[in-house]
Amino acid sequence: MTGSTSGPSEEGHRRRRTRLVAILVGVAIVAAGGAVVAISDPFNTHASSSSELENNSDQTGLWTVTRQNLSEQTQVSATLGYAGTYNAVNQAQGTVTSLPLLGQVIRQGQVLYRVDGSPVVLLYGSVPAYRSLSEGTSGKATGTDVAELNADLVALGYATSTEVPAGSDKFTWWTKDAVEKLQSALGLTQTGALALGQVVFLPGAARVTTITATLGGAAQPGQPVLTATSTTRQVSIALDADEQSEVAVGDQVTITLPNNEITPGVISSVGTVATAAQGGGPSTITVLVNPTDALATGDWDQAPVNVTITTGSVNNALVVPVDALLAQSNGDYDVETVGADGNHHLVPVTLGLFDDAQGLVQLTGSSLSSGEQVVVPNL
Repeated sequence: MTGSTSGPSEEGHRRRRTRLVAILVGVAIVAAGGAVVAISDPFNTHASSSSELENNSDQTGLWTVTRQNLSEQTQVSATLGYAGTYNAVNQAQGTVTSLPLLGQVIRQGQVLYRVDGSPVVLLYGSVPAYRSLSEGTSGKATGTDVAELNADLVALGYATSTEVPAGSDKFTWWTKDAVEKLQSALGLTQTGALALGQVVFLPGAARVTTITATLGGAAQPGQPVLTATSTTRQVSIALDADEQSEVAVGDQVTITLPNNEITPGVISSVGTVATAAQGGGPSTITVLVNPTDALATGDWDQAPVNVTITTGSVNNALVVPVDALLAQSNGDYDVETVGADGNHHLVPVTLGLFDDAQGLVQLTGSSLSSGEQVVVPNL
């Protein structure tokens, strides 16, 4: 057979075939039950003709063997939501006087909440606020938090990259000047310094999911105020750990949304640590998928979806329906063919890729050829 193949290792395919054996045996029993009259004497010269089998809608039908490109796919349940979970921790002292709404999206430079009427501003960064930031009197303040502040001030347009070079971790005069501009925009006294509690650093834009502070309640340093996610759409899959080798970062997938619309996605992360399932089920790993068109995913959050993963492919494959397979006692498989003369024959076959979505299987070792007809059950 000519063609090109790509996908997981042969070991991965063997594991997948093993998982399909029980299904195939059940299918074979149904197929054999439907065809038992036709093959009880497979070389009977009085066997039914092809047209008679096609009209026998209560038992079996015919399917023409074809060649086509085939993909091995598996469909798994998943959850559509947003990437990341952030905790906003307060460092100001006073009374909580304003809180955001659930679902509200807050971006850098915007007010996250207020304490004693003063705004607490969201800035982007991975290191949380832990000290006051100012130019200082004995040398300039430096550090990762200062580098975050500098990058945000440039991104917000309060300083230029010439005034505050990329990666600068020094609180310079230009930093002080940019902080004053930020304070002016917020209606604050322009001191050029940021007291601890005036800003909260989070990795990115925050979509508020839970509010833990109480409006009118006391604001204490170290007190959680809210939790949030990013605005990045993401699908999370709890994949059986033994299927880890069948997926890889960059693999293309399709996502079936709650409204049954289909949209493409790309695997962005494959977990390496298995989590034991409750109740003795199989261990799972977390596989993350980024939708290619985030807008197509709507605004569902924690919504059940299905993801179809392509784990292998082959070009110009000789294929028959999985339903056509007949399991033998030695573990091999046959298909039942019907010749032009109406005679039935059992033909041994060797199996390749399975396409669960189309219900087809590749035949890699067989005397069958394209155009022949095989018996399938009318299910």
